[in-house]
Amino acid sequence: MTPDPLSATLSALADPTRRAILARLSQGEATVNELAEPFEISLPSISRHLKVLEGAGLITRGRHAQWRPCKLETKPLKEVDGWLERYRKFWTGSFDRMDTLLAEITKAPAKGRKQ
Repeated sequence: MTPDPLSATLSALADPTRRAILARLSQGEATVNELAEPFEISLPSISRHLKVLEGAGLITRGRHAQWRPCKLETKPLKEVDGWLERYRKFWTGSFDRMDTLLAEITKAPAKGRKQ
């Protein structure tokens, strides 16, 4: 069974190596060797990470002569951001209500406190 696109994206993002690869690709296209450089893991391991990212639609691989540069694709990240937006609104609203409550508490004289 194929997971839905959001689940595939979140699963791909769950790994710190894959997030680091995406961070590098946010600066521009890179080859597999360039992406593997900062990691102490094998090229086949990097290739497996790239396969997961590609399966989630987070990267594409082009072809320029013998090079196959990887490129970041932002659509899945925008979909995650859209999904998170409703929760962002919830937390923002909660924090706004807490700010209001704290402002009321600090303005009200404390019971039992001498003024």
